[in-house]
Amino acid sequence: MNELNKNNKGFDLEERTAKFGEEIIMFCRTIRVEVVTKPIINQIIRSGTSIGANYCEANGASSKKDFKNKIHICKKEAQETKHWLRMLVAAAPDKRSEAQKLWKECQELTLIFGKIISTLRN
Repeated sequence: MNELNKNNKGFDLEERTAKFGEEIIMFCRTIRVEVVTKPIINQIIRSGTSIGANYCEANGASSKKDFKNKIHICKKEAQETKHWLRMLVAAAPDKRSEAQKLWKECQELTLIFGKIISTLRN
């Protein structure tokens, strides 16, 4: 492990996005499945777990352009997840508190990916 990785051990974005995906899955398991909630749950799981998967792909990118595209997808999936969390609260208001915590983490991920994109432009 090089010196840079040792210093950044507390900030492992691959691990953070994986944990977020796991939290999304655990959260969705607590939601009562109904006609309205079922498609929203499916969407949240798809977009929320996709963030980490796309970040893993970005880390294995074959070029800077490929890396940038994957990071863009990460940001878009995070934004989509925030949307679905909002819709879920409309469908299951009793889940507001838990959804807000996930939304906040998702917002932080959105900002991180946005910063990576802006850094790549410069």
